[in-house]
Amino acid sequence: MISHNIVKKFTGIRRFGCLSLGLLTLLIINGCSSLTSSTPSPSNALSTANSSLYDQIGGNVAMEAIVDNFIQEISHNRKMFEYFERSNAVRFREKFIEHLCMLTGGPCLYTGDSMVDVHTGMQITEHDFNLGVDLLINAMTKADVSHPNQNKVLAILAKMRSEIIYL
Repeated sequence: MISHNIVKKFTGIRRFGCLSLGLLTLLIINGCSSLTSSTPSPSNALSTANSSLYDQIGGNVAMEAIVDNFIQEISHNRKMFEYFERSNAVRFREKFIEHLCMLTGGPCLYTGDSMVDVHTGMQITEHDFNLGVDLLINAMTKADVSHPNQNKVLAILAKMRSEIIYL
């Protein structure tokens, strides 16, 4: 769970939807060097073939840990925090969890704003997008998400890159 101090740090109600920066960070993956594909071992192939990425990562508990870690990462990064300083941290957390859950095949329905609506006017640069991806990778690592599963999450989010940068 995110600390009270971090929630206080994120004041105001700037529209960031679920993955606004979260997605922004992940989507920059296009050039992310940590995106290497890996193949599950034959012994794991059956079990992973029958479960969603959401389940492989650890379900809602893992989604919450990833998002909480990501918020921590943002709060400690001056440049990235500029995008969030007037955000509603509670809403951001809720929508990012929903979005990650839905995108990874979980039982959630994303009810937030579109990525284009969230990011229009922010003028997120390639550099800042990549920084966000790095912070998300750190967040997933701290949540004990395996590198192969991190790559799968990033590959999903990368498809939304054009909905985030330079809008």
